[in-house]
Amino acid sequence: MIPVTILTGFLGSGKTTLLKRILNEQHGMKIAVIENEFGEENIDNEILVQETNEQIIQMSNGCICCTIRGDLARALEDLANRKKAGTLDFDRVVIETTGLANPGPVAQTFFMDNTVADEFLLDAIITLVDAKHADSQLDQHEVVQRQVGFADRLFVTKSDLVSADELDSLKHRLVHMNPRAAIKVVNFGDADIKEIFDLRGFNLNSKLEIDPDFLAEEEEHDHDHDHAHDDDHDHSTCGHDHSHDHDHGHHHHHHAHHDDKIKSFVYRSEKPFDPNRLEDFLGGILQIYGERLLRYKGVLYMKGVDRKVVFQGVHQMMGSDLAGKWMPVDKKNSKMVFIGIELPKDLITDGLDACLVK
Repeated sequence: MIPVTILTGFLGSGKTTLLKRILNEQHGMKIAVIENEFGEENIDNEILVQETNEQIIQMSNGCICCTIRGDLARALEDLANRKKAGTLDFDRVVIETTGLANPGPVAQTFFMDNTVADEFLLDAIITLVDAKHADSQLDQHEVVQRQVGFADRLFVTKSDLVSADELDSLKHRLVHMNPRAAIKVVNFGDADIKEIFDLRGFNLNSKLEIDPDFLAEEEEHDHDHDHAHDDDHDHSTCGHDHSHDHDHGHHHHHHAHHDDKIKSFVYRSEKPFDPNRLEDFLGGILQIYGERLLRYKGVLYMKGVDRKVVFQGVHQMMGSDLAGKWMPVDKKNSKMVFIGIELPKDLITDGLDACLVK
């Protein structure tokens, strides 16, 4: 399987700078880069040679750059065929979406198209965020919020143009939209190649990274919920966590309140789920709210199953799998994160509560 990384971010967020580095740096990797123009009206179309639908350029460091206007699935199949035939040599693919593109349909290509799904493995969606203009872009363009919501990793660029407080406030806002994406501040596209590839963001594994500050803060605001709240703390650092919570809560009075359409929430429980009830409920939620659900993932404690059950999805497409066994030292619990557009949090949490074994 050829791993694929989707690179997204609004106009001017630094995607091109990062791509140039990938295409020119001596990293020893053979990468095919697809620049996807999604058939948008583009002035360059008038200037570029019209006869060819695709242009493949071999770079000096062994990378391939290919511009497509049209169907992504066809372009990927073409690349896979050329690799099999030995006319092109590459180990992985990076797809750059245009700054105005919603990454959802691009991600869905890897689940919907059988030929693509057989040859390629979606590794991660990386979103670049321009620190200087992010707040206004997030306020004005829902597509920028979607780009953040879909991300497995967020690279914040141009941080040298803002104050430490502004940067902190932006990070806080991003975490609330997507607590499962690691945030990394990078300068001039200077991200370590190791932080771009093999992130396994679409892997069905039992790791569910959620920003711990987000969880601490949720607990402060969520006293009315009777879910067990300490299942996430490493007891060896309990003292530290407690003082951190306090500082954290105090600190956040300074953050501006943004009413973003895209938000996230985390559901946790120490009671096991009834598998049939949960399957029915999640099926219904996906049917009704699938288009508004961007990314979701969970590690579940199921009645009668001695292993962790992992599920994750994009929109209506969900996959699930059995992960490792629950160990005697494990505190059995379920943890799920949902990222979406104006999701009915109470309806979903109440529905999940109703799926627990009574």
